[in-house]
Amino acid sequence: MGYDDVLPHLGSFGPYQRRIFFLVSLPAISCAFHKLAGVFLLAKPDYRCLMPFEAQNASFTPSDGFLMNMSYPWDALNSKWSTCDRLVANFTDSYFESGHPANATERCDRWAYDRSKYESSTVTEWDMVCSKSWLTATSDSLFMVGVLLGSIIFGHLSDKMGRKPIFFASLVIQVVFGVLAGIAPEYLTYTISRIVVGATTSGVFLVAYVLAMEMVGPTWRLFAGTVMMMFFSVGYMLTAGFAYFFTDWRSLQIALTLPGLLFLCYWWFIPESARWLLSKRRKDDAVATIQKAAEGNKKTIPQDVLDNLLEPERKEDIDKPAPSLFDLFRYPNLRKKSLLIFFDWFVNSGTYYGLSWNTNNLGGNDLLNFVISGAVEIPAYTFLLFTLNRWGRKTILCGCMLTAGAMLLLTMAVPETQNWLIVVLAMLGKLAITASYGTIYIFSAEQFPTVIRNVGLGAASMFARFGGILAPYFNLLGDIWKPFPLIIFGAMAFVGGLLSLFLPETLNRPLPDTIAEGERFGKKEDPIENGGNAEEMVELKHSTNGDVQKFEEA
Repeated sequence: MGYDDVLPHLGSFGPYQRRIFFLVSLPAISCAFHKLAGVFLLAKPDYRCLMPFEAQNASFTPSDGFLMNMSYPWDALNSKWSTCDRLVANFTDSYFESGHPANATERCDRWAYDRSKYESSTVTEWDMVCSKSWLTATSDSLFMVGVLLGSIIFGHLSDKMGRKPIFFASLVIQVVFGVLAGIAPEYLTYTISRIVVGATTSGVFLVAYVLAMEMVGPTWRLFAGTVMMMFFSVGYMLTAGFAYFFTDWRSLQIALTLPGLLFLCYWWFIPESARWLLSKRRKDDAVATIQKAAEGNKKTIPQDVLDNLLEPERKEDIDKPAPSLFDLFRYPNLRKKSLLIFFDWFVNSGTYYGLSWNTNNLGGNDLLNFVISGAVEIPAYTFLLFTLNRWGRKTILCGCMLTAGAMLLLTMAVPETQNWLIVVLAMLGKLAITASYGTIYIFSAEQFPTVIRNVGLGAASMFARFGGILAPYFNLLGDIWKPFPLIIFGAMAFVGGLLSLFLPETLNRPLPDTIAEGERFGKKEDPIENGGNAEEMVELKHSTNGDVQKFEEA
């Protein structure tokens, strides 16, 4: 007997679970701050070369327009005066003043920036333009490297040490290094601090997500998973609000970090996952957590249910090694499902963050574009609430990825003069990939067995970060051809949607608890899927290391 057997008596989503769910969802807002702040921290305003006779604090708009136009070579590729080169001339020479500039050029070493939108950014402070422009993409990319490392490290630690201690350790580290990033004196310190902050977003959001999913019943998993993603979207849009009031990048970074301090008081309110406690055979602690929840829900759990939460541990179970990430690749069905899930995470993350970080290149008001990009996520998640429990996880995942791919690939056929249409297609693609991203979280959590769920989600998140790591560099390709990044994202999304057809549906299915159940899940002969006999169900329940061959021969 396991945690799912307690839920009919405890309630699938009673007042106690709702209260805890709301509390663990709020940190998703803070994680959105850190993941999307790079749009403004690394904002690249309009800029021009400073001329030798100009002061370092010279205005972006020169007082002598004729002199400036005669000082820069023409950039035919981008149809504007060059911002990285200047003409070599003696500016006191009458030949230059008569309107005949020099023919030779030289690289600029100082720049004037348009500060009408941003008082400062890391780009303007450390001159990350022209030959140093790759540093901005590298900063975002390394942030995602941090998220990748965090998904591995914190995913493993939360399965080993528990959800609660890792959640709070991540919060503390996030606040400390978030402030350090805001006071960093140079690029290297800033980037290292941001890498650590990126790692902690996995420890906070991923662990909170698993906590929420493990305490609710099957019929409420959709609501819990989707609404938590909506909290992230709220943080997405609020990031623009912070950027509006804090136009200096240092003030903005610290302002986005300090709200994390509020969540440290959760220590006295957030319980450990009862499902995790049972998987570690800590029955007394699990019973205490369940009884506290029952008291909050004004329910009574029959004593015989509590007494039978765990079956006596058999000697062969004690001798078996604990499940690890390698178990996902040891058996054919688990391996196939895991690889498909990992690829879907790679595509969803790369496309989602690639589109999110590209809003400053759409033209118009940067803040408004950013808010709209975040706002389209709300209807995307609302769509999931009305369809996932009717049409199934697999149908929505495949459909949304195919739709996103189609919208983004269509930008190939749009002339560059019709920029508004490219923007519309990109936002439709963003809406669809957001719905897909929301689905893959729920879908993956329901595919992996309890004994390795957090490690599985951590590994999936790791593959997602590879997509996020590459996304900034894909966006740089837009300098060659504007729709190029959209085409890359669209092609990957379309392929991912097709491959997802090979994953099993999880709608209204019991969560697999053991490696053996995970291997059997989705097979045609799966006794869980086809209502197998009780003896098979009990035997599968006892399995702890995925001795699959034994059950296939039975």
